[in-house]
Amino acid sequence: MAKFIFVSGGVISSLGKGITSASIGRLLESRGLKVSLMKFDPYINVDPGTMNPYQHGEVYVTEDGAETDLDLGHYERFTHATPAKCNNITTGQIYNAVITKERHGDYLGKTIQVIPHITNEIKERIRKVAQVSGADVIIAEIGGTVGDIESLPFLEAARQFGLDAGRDNVLYVHVTLVPYIKCAEEIKTKPTQHSVGTLREIGIQPDILICRTEKPLSNDLKEKISLFCNVRKEAVIEARDVESIYQIPLVFKEQILDEIILSHFKLICKLSDLKDWEKTVVERALCPKNKVTIALVGKYITLQDAYKSIYESLVHAGIANDTKVEVIKIDPEDIEKEGTKKALKDVSGILVPGGFGYRGIEGKIKAIKFARENKIPFLGLCLGMQCAVLEFARNACGLKEANSTEFKPKTRQPVISLLAEQGGVKDLGGTMRLGAYPCVIKKNTLAHKAYGRILVQERHRHRYEFNNKYRKLLEKKGMVFSGVYQKKDLVEMVELKNHPYFIAVQFHPEFKSRPDCAHPLFREFIKAALNKK
Repeated sequence: MAKFIFVSGGVISSLGKGITSASIGRLLESRGLKVSLMKFDPYINVDPGTMNPYQHGEVYVTEDGAETDLDLGHYERFTHATPAKCNNITTGQIYNAVITKERHGDYLGKTIQVIPHITNEIKERIRKVAQVSGADVIIAEIGGTVGDIESLPFLEAARQFGLDAGRDNVLYVHVTLVPYIKCAEEIKTKPTQHSVGTLREIGIQPDILICRTEKPLSNDLKEKISLFCNVRKEAVIEARDVESIYQIPLVFKEQILDEIILSHFKLICKLSDLKDWEKTVVERALCPKNKVTIALVGKYITLQDAYKSIYESLVHAGIANDTKVEVIKIDPEDIEKEGTKKALKDVSGILVPGGFGYRGIEGKIKAIKFARENKIPFLGLCLGMQCAVLEFARNACGLKEANSTEFKPKTRQPVISLLAEQGGVKDLGGTMRLGAYPCVIKKNTLAHKAYGRILVQERHRHRYEFNNKYRKLLEKKGMVFSGVYQKKDLVEMVELKNHPYFIAVQFHPEFKSRPDCAHPLFREFIKAALNKK
């Protein structure tokens, strides 16, 4: 049967449970095991799709069209697993499923309770992922922090799973904080002791501790943590901050974390081989030969996680080009106030990402005009493509009132308009054009040169689309429609002639970029920026 690893966190949030889970997945894959990863999110929302990016960060989209937690992006970037809808579970989904069954009469008149009905539903979702994926190991990350009331049903389900599957088949990893108190010049283990104590009160004894720390942990400190937390000393794993997150599998490997996990499961596997990862990813990420500066003009720049996959895709493109990519974050509203020259004068490339709402749109359009007129490499994503089309329509085609019906519903020149199937949609959650769709690429274009093929699958998350009524006019003025979803004749990619690199796409290529296989559009974007520099 499959083996199961539950990853929890304590003391504070943002300790890196997602990166830890993904790194463990990478380690186990290097030993020849097939892994699948899950995320349990304690919030009552059915999914993060309707959340403000400042609340939750990026919404990650899977191939099958699920709007999920951004940690699923880490899972895909570190491993060969391809998460689907079933790999992200929220409290909202669980309660909705249980209440629906109760209304249908499936429980035969029983009183519905958190235990066993809610926890049974959670466990059933875990078993489903094991069955569907056919993985040897399922890694389940439990969101939130031990002690949070919202996380308790998931932790209880994880505890029960140890009884159901047997302790030889279930392993508990706890990520915790070992802070350094600067004024006292001491490393403190008490927060970790309390966190593990709380976890044990719930009924879970961790098998492995991942200790986030600024300073090295001495043998004495590890022995102390081992003694007070009832965890073997060798299973107290030091997790110091590193320059690149892609170093973490190597850090864990040095501390034989993979051997500890395999020993617990009584598995005998081939020897680990992370040499390719170390050479093609880590070494090039840490010691690049070149440097380039990219301006990211986005409305959610104050929160790093809002554009997490984009930032990582730029890192991947840098690795592919042996280049350090320095990102300058620019608020489009600042461009609206101060103009483009001050904000964009020293950059070698401009990227405009997706988003929703009118705020900052005119600033994005000005940034795109600056890129077009000054021959600066440009990449537009989703809303970035729509803004690129609006800029070209207004300033190159004479359509001065060109707009999107998202921003101006009664505009006289709706160059961007609502998708036909979105007309009757009332519920906002999970109703956009979501997931992977095929795109046919025109030959002899920048897009074709980047991809090297004419058919690709890319992931979408949007309601508005280019209005084909304006296609001939824009083509006449020099815009190339280089990618199309043929079934509905929807424009997916646009580019410009006589420009070193000007590509904008309706989809989200950042969701398919990997550290050892940069997305072609990002890779060529950075290459063009290097040439511009």
